[in-house]
Amino acid sequence: MPTPHPLLAHFTDAADGRFPPCDGSVTVLPPLAGGLECSVAFTGHAVVATALPAAEVHAQGPDAFGGSMAAHFLHRLAGPGGWTGCVDAVLVARGTGGPPRLPEVTSQEAADHPRVRYAREIRSGVTVHGDERGLIIMADGLAGRRELSIELHTPEQTGKGVGRGLIEDALSLVEAGDPLFVAVSPGNARSLRAFLSCGFVPIGSEVIIRPNRG
Repeated sequence: MPTPHPLLAHFTDAADGRFPPCDGSVTVLPPLAGGLECSVAFTGHAVVATALPAAEVHAQGPDAFGGSMAAHFLHRLAGPGGWTGCVDAVLVARGTGGPPRLPEVTSQEAADHPRVRYAREIRSGVTVHGDERGLIIMADGLAGRRELSIELHTPEQTGKGVGRGLIEDALSLVEAGDPLFVAVSPGNARSLRAFLSCGFVPIGSEVIIRPNRG
């Protein structure tokens, strides 16, 4: 079995309520698998996973009170030809286990869905589940943590508890007590409210980067 990326321990510790020290420092870790890098912010402590030397990262002046998420720092990290994702809030909940309440979906239509294609570009172990309400994408995501994302079939379903019910059913796809993470754009207030109402709690924020520094 491959050695877990050290960033995974930061996520699992945060899921248990153990956070890095709120001291304003920035921890630099090796890059992620698949050529990806990231900047992760906890309260008063940042973690950057990159192939750049730690001294070069610190020379760019990031701090753990917003600086590690600043656009100029992220663009320098990515390089002139790199791709920088959006800033997402990171939330975690615990799986409920038991009989899975959502069947796996293997249709070509599901495989071609833009959210599924995007998941396969930056994640591994992707499976798709769902029903008439929408799709749940399960994957091994950032640093190998277990993640989910959700897509309702029709936007008109929002605000009626449909998304919340789908998320609650998705928790049955994870062993009882195991952490399950989501990354949600803060501007997607409906999605954020749905996850919060299902017991997900925020632990930090993150940006995924595919660097190209020339």
